[in-house]
Amino acid sequence: MPEHGPDVRGAAARAPRPRPRAALPGDVIRLAGDGYAIDLDAAQLDLAQFQDLVELGTGTPDPSTAVDLLDHALRCWRGPVLGNASPRLRSHPAAVAVGRQRLRAALAYADLAADLGLHEATVARLQELAPDEPLHEGLTAKLMVALAGSGERAAALSLFAEVSRRLGDELGVEPSAELGDTHLRILRQEQVVRRADPRPRQLPAAVPSFTGRATQLERLDALLARERSGHGTAVVIATIDGSAGVGKTALAVHWAHRAAHRFPDGQLYVNLRGFDPAGPVPAGEAVRGFLEALHVPAQRMPVGLDAQTALYRSLLAGRRMLVVLDNARDADHVRPLLPGSPGCLVIVTSRDQLAGLVAAEGAYPVPLDLLDPDDAAQLLARRLGADRVAAEPEALAEITRACAASPGPGDRGRAGRDAAHLLAALADELRKARGGLDAFSGADPATDLRAVFSWSYRSLSEPASRLFRLLGLHPGADLAVPAAASLAGVPATEVPPLLAELGRARLLAEHAPGRYAFHDLLRAYAAELAAETNPPAERHAALHRLLDHYLHTAYAADAQLNPHRDKIARTPAQPGLTLDEVGDQRQALAWFTAEHATLLAVIERTATAGCDTHTWQLAWAVTTYLERQGHWHDWVGVQDLALQATRRLGRRGDVADAYRRLARAYARVGRYIDAHVHYWRALDIFGEVGDLLGLANTHRNLAYMCGTQGHQRDALYHARKALDLFRAAGHRVGEANALNNVGWYHARNGEYVEALEHCEQALELLREINDRPGVAATLDSIGYAYHHLGRPPEAVASFERALAMFRTAGDRSHEAGTLTHLGDAYRAAGERERARRAWRQALVLLEELDQPEADEVRAKLAGLG
Repeated sequence: MPEHGPDVRGAAARAPRPRPRAALPGDVIRLAGDGYAIDLDAAQLDLAQFQDLVELGTGTPDPSTAVDLLDHALRCWRGPVLGNASPRLRSHPAAVAVGRQRLRAALAYADLAADLGLHEATVARLQELAPDEPLHEGLTAKLMVALAGSGERAAALSLFAEVSRRLGDELGVEPSAELGDTHLRILRQEQVVRRADPRPRQLPAAVPSFTGRATQLERLDALLARERSGHGTAVVIATIDGSAGVGKTALAVHWAHRAAHRFPDGQLYVNLRGFDPAGPVPAGEAVRGFLEALHVPAQRMPVGLDAQTALYRSLLAGRRMLVVLDNARDADHVRPLLPGSPGCLVIVTSRDQLAGLVAAEGAYPVPLDLLDPDDAAQLLARRLGADRVAAEPEALAEITRACAASPGPGDRGRAGRDAAHLLAALADELRKARGGLDAFSGADPATDLRAVFSWSYRSLSEPASRLFRLLGLHPGADLAVPAAASLAGVPATEVPPLLAELGRARLLAEHAPGRYAFHDLLRAYAAELAAETNPPAERHAALHRLLDHYLHTAYAADAQLNPHRDKIARTPAQPGLTLDEVGDQRQALAWFTAEHATLLAVIERTATAGCDTHTWQLAWAVTTYLERQGHWHDWVGVQDLALQATRRLGRRGDVADAYRRLARAYARVGRYIDAHVHYWRALDIFGEVGDLLGLANTHRNLAYMCGTQGHQRDALYHARKALDLFRAAGHRVGEANALNNVGWYHARNGEYVEALEHCEQALELLREINDRPGVAATLDSIGYAYHHLGRPPEAVASFERALAMFRTAGDRSHEAGTLTHLGDAYRAAGERERARRAWRQALVLLEELDQPEADEVRAKLAGLG
């Protein structure tokens, strides 16, 4: 391809749970000697189904898919092997071996499910097996973990006590180190106890000390009855509107938690940041986030907002879900996020009155104003203590008049931490803070919030207050310690205490381990303080360090994922930079995954800030990750920004390469006409500047696209052009892969001898330079040629070596293609069951990747009968 179980006979076969089926036909059961024999294909044996599913589950690199496959495998069982037979038969080596297979599958399932937090499902699976393996300490340890994770800590400890007693009584031994260590961790509550649920549960934490809003809560409760009654065909929508900081999010989240049990299919939540200084979250990004929460894999993500919205509405049809759309800019911002059929309820919050939603979609408005004095006093009493508030009624009145608008953000802890800090002093400080921020006053009531935020800000140390201000320059939703260190220009070791200080002041939250974020209003406040306090040169230097952090870390991570890729000359790193550690492929992939959304936001920020060199170089650095992970819509977006940036910079070679990379992204999303246009523009410019490698890479990409479209003779032409150009440029890696491409397209044109000649040359070169992905692709090409030359043994050997390499690399798309080819070779060799197994494995992968080749593989399987 181009680069870019043992038989079980007799009673043992009845061990796994059979699926309901008609009585066996008479020609299946026959006399054999002094007994009977049952002649069945492997496809008719549940044991074979179990073994196939286990092989698939243990072979896939995706944990969620592996768990599903292993779960299906374990569901084939209804009890121990030969459970109703005599002890002699139950102890037969064949029966024991099959029982061991079940146990190994259950343990593998438990490990994967624990990592995903599927504790309750794990308890169900392991408890089915525990009576048959009462003294298996590994099984007991995993069941204890699952019980603790399901909230049944007492049951986990009781299980340990029972198994420990039996080990001592029956075997005279103490619990193993694994079992004892598990027991100790559960006692210390160190074991993971978080539950995972396939249904999305995205609501943020409810606001502590929520107070008042009885009228609004009653109006929202009334919508539940309307939604439940099923009147009409429209989805029920409520809009909560009010000024900045008045408590819209607090009300929406508080009510959503109260009503969550009425929506058994889960809750979706997104902060649309409609009034964020960095710009709102695009509706397309929000829809994609919801689709990911609904478990749509990246490879199946449609291209374009309309297609994504259609899939989103299809997935919600027939479900009862609660959807919270927070901080919308206007009605058009949320329309793509509205479900299309009844059953769901939507809460929208906005500073805008959203009159369009009320008029066109029949939304129910829930306007929100300031807290009344009584509710404001109750809020302070809950936060600071009733006795303390009662002791200073005049100060209480002053504070409630000054900041009753903010039941959500604000300082919850300063007065509570300092017993000597009287309410009267707080009231006086509030007056001073309001006066000191008069420059920001105006029609926007957020002026009151600035005063409240200032309580927490003024309590900070100077290093923490400087970091808080600079964090307002960060364009992403969250960040990690190295990015914060780069922004501040200080060593990474100095940053965690500062972040902790910001957290204690409620100005920042560690929303995930090692990742920090703050409310969009606090982000705006930090940005305003930075503009007021930090000189322009300091702000520019901080932003430059931040961009350098993401560029140089992404470049290093890309080098781990794609070590043979030609490098670029990066913009020099600024002093004071801290990089994330990406020392191997696993760390690189984990970093890209964690920073995916932030990298997209950073690239957009570079484009609006005029940092054109950073724009195209960051887009270059994320290419391998976005392409391999199937984030092709994001790839198109960043490559389009890169093309615009290179045009402004005016360096013709960079412009040509940007055209080429955007064409590759277009081809991935099926925009072949746009891809052709951009490829030919790249060829024109590369030709003008005499860039042989640019021409070679473009012809190689054109070969792949032509082959994908079925134009195999055109593909061979471009592959040959690429080979000639790589040779002329003296580029051995390019030459080696181009030789394989020429061989592959010879094979696709039926010229198998010529294919072998080119591919064997490629294989020799690729092994010399240790290009393992290239070796795997070439072995697949050689196997394809051998298969069509009628040499099944050589074809099988080549495909099997290629398959092992693709699996090691986690390249699922190529793995599926090679499995398909391997099944063809097995079928030609007369090994029908091996062919069936290979095609089944290919079909699972192709369906997960949503590839059209899945239909072809289904037809192959159907042809086997």
